[in-house]
Order: sequence, then C-alpha cells, then structure tokens
Amino acid sequence: MITFDSAHSGIAADFGVDSYAYRLKKAHSDLLNATGKGSDFVGWVHLPETYDKAEYARIHAAAKTIREQYDALVVIGIGGSYLGSRAVLDLLGGDFPVYFAGNTLSTDAMVSLLKTLEGKDYAVNVISKSGTTTEPAVAFRIFKTRLEAKHGTDGARARIFATTDAARGALKTLATAQGYESFVVPDDVGGRYSVLTAVGLLPLAAAGIDIDALMSGAQAERLALHQGGLDNPAWQYAAARNALYHDGKKIEVLACYEPSFRFFAEWFKQLFGESEGKNGLGVFPASVEFTADLHSMGQYLQEGERILFETVVRFSQSLESLAVPADLGSADGLDFLVGQSLDFVQAQAENGTRLAHVDGGVPNLAITVPRRDAKSVGALIYFFEFACGLCCYLLGVNPFDQPGVEAYKKNMFALLGKPGYEDLAAELKEKM
Repeated sequence: MITFDSAHSGIAADFGVDSYAYRLKKAHSDLLNATGKGSDFVGWVHLPETYDKAEYARIHAAAKTIREQYDALVVIGIGGSYLGSRAVLDLLGGDFPVYFAGNTLSTDAMVSLLKTLEGKDYAVNVISKSGTTTEPAVAFRIFKTRLEAKHGTDGARARIFATTDAARGALKTLATAQGYESFVVPDDVGGRYSVLTAVGLLPLAAAGIDIDALMSGAQAERLALHQGGLDNPAWQYAAARNALYHDGKKIEVLACYEPSFRFFAEWFKQLFGESEGKNGLGVFPASVEFTADLHSMGQYLQEGERILFETVVRFSQSLESLAVPADLGSADGLDFLVGQSLDFVQAQAENGTRLAHVDGGVPNLAITVPRRDAKSVGALIYFFEFACGLCCYLLGVNPFDQPGVEAYKKNMFALLGKPGYEDLAAELKEKM
C-alpha cells in the first residue's frame, strides 16, 4: 500500500539499495526474529496479527460505553502514551470529543482544559506503564480528585479506564485496588511503538475511528514489508536515509500538504528521534506543514545551510473534490485556473516546490499513501515503525531504549525535593 520514491534524492548515481542489501537483510531478520539489539521490545513487529483478540473486544465494548454514557473522554498520557492516538485522531477526525492532558506541566493549559470540561460528564483514560511519570501522574491526581468530589468513589470508578502494565507498577496497583477497568501495555512493546495496542486503540475507538480498518491496514502492510528484498519500500527508505546521513545530511524534514498531518509528524519525530538519537548518532527529525511553511521556513529550506533533506508524505487521493470557481471582474489574475480541481493546484505546488528545493541542494524523498482513511493510516503507521527499526540497526543503535530521557527526570525529581535525591539536589542548586 505504501510506496517510496527516491528519484529526486540527489544521491550519487552509483548509489543503489543493492549496496545495502546484506546489512538490510540482517536488520530485517533481526526485527522479524528478535535477534537484534533491544530484542525484548519487538512485540509490535507481529502485533497486527497476534494482538490479544479478547482484549480487543473489550476495547470495543469500553469505547461503546464511553460514547453512550459520557459527553467526552480525557486521555492522560505523555510521549508514546498519547502522541499516536492524537496523530491518528487529528488526521482522520472523529465524531466524539476527546481531550488530551498529562503531556505538559502548564498551569494555564490545565486550567483551560478544566474550564472547557465544566458541565460535561466525562470519562478518563489514564495511560502509563509505571504510573509514576510526573506529567501524567500529576494530571491524573487532578482529574481523579475532581471526579471523586463530583461523583463519589463509585461514580469515579465507573468513569476511569486505566491502560498500564499487566502485573506491576503504581498505576496497576491503584487500578486493581480501586476496580478500574484496565487494559494492557504489552511488556514487549515500547511506548512509541504502542499506537496499535490499547494505548492508542481505546481513545481512537471512543472517538469514532474505525480501528478494525486501522488494524487491517497495518496487517496488510506487515505482510508486504515482511517480504524482504530490494523492492521493499521500507528497505528503500532506510537505505536512502542512511546514505544521505553519511553524505552530511543530518536533518530530515518531514513535510505534508495536509494540515491535519501535523500531529502525525509529531509522532514521527518521537519515533525516530527517541529510537535513533543516541551514541552521538542519528538523523534529527523535524517537520513542516506545506504550503503554509513555504511562506515562513521556505527561505531557509531553499537557501539555508545544506545539512537537510526532505521526506514528503503524499495522499494520492483526496476524500472530496473541489474546483476553482469563476469570479467575473476579479483582479487576482487566476482566471486561467477556473474549473481546475484544488487537487491539481496543490499537486503543481508540490511539483514546483520539489524542483526548486532539489535545484537548491535539498534532496527529496517521497512516501505515497493511497487515501487519508483508517486503512491507509494503519499501513503508514506500520511502515514508519518497521522502517525506523531498519534505520536504527543500519546505524548500529538499539531502537528500543531511551537512556537519555532519564537525565531530565532525575534533575527534576531532585529539584522538586523527591526523597532519595538530596545529594543531587544540592549539586544542582550549586550549579544554578
């Protein structure tokens, strides 16, 4: 379903995926057979086929309950515990209100959300493997306290859904003690690869997204990508990306001409940034929204330092059609476009941009998706996850750990006065 094109990459003429064939075959095997670095966390590789069918049915049932009994759903989580569902929801839309919390420590943002929810009978889906990550833990305290004050302990219990570890952790302990309906973050699936688990599926199903189609698209893409070879689009993308990186292109700018793609790009940035960026290595993932950013970032993209390449995600078919109308007496000079579809206008903007950027020394890669629908988006999720694993193994890094993320957490705990961090707190305060 997903296709890849590197015709405008500017890579040397003697480059070919075949030059990467041995390394890609090894990386491919390591992902499929769990024989590479971080092999304890490759459960997502076969997930579109091996997912827990009983829990999947419970997800559908819980989503139905939320939609029928409540006015809105608040999803509490950060990073992989929210970006995937937010990405898909923004891209596909939904017919039920879903709000996100626990991804910031902003007082103003929290107060604004609480005001928005005033008068609404809402449910909460708190998502955390451990239950101790500061941002979502603080947010959950706030919402749990308010639900209990308004509806009592039993009423709050009915409105809280926990997605957490199967057997351990602070949130699992609380969920068991309080009797919250609970869903599992699989032990072998890391947060940034978890959108096709209950982490993403429950909020999406509640929002009205067709998660059956989402999983079907992911499964179709899984079957296609598991056929290794030089015509495999994930192999092609990984090889081109690696070649550009070693040619000095250290920044990948993910671009799309659909405004609703913004949070999908945020999910992509976490996926690749947290997976690849370690040991002093890795492409820096960035994103832009075209054509809007052509009127802001366009200058740098065209003439700034030549350390970047673009990857453009295209949806080949719009969901609706719209033509440029006639406007007698208009002075805008656009009469030559009367009757042309807006899709045609956008396509020519994309073609013109690509040619200009390539002429300006910016290599361009293209990933084409059939439609902006659940099946295609499921395929795109799996494509990026699989390609990310390949990219990391080509670089020689573990795709599934994130040791650098812990540094800020330790400092924050120390400065907040968490017991056990007194020595570090003294050291940091001296530095400050």
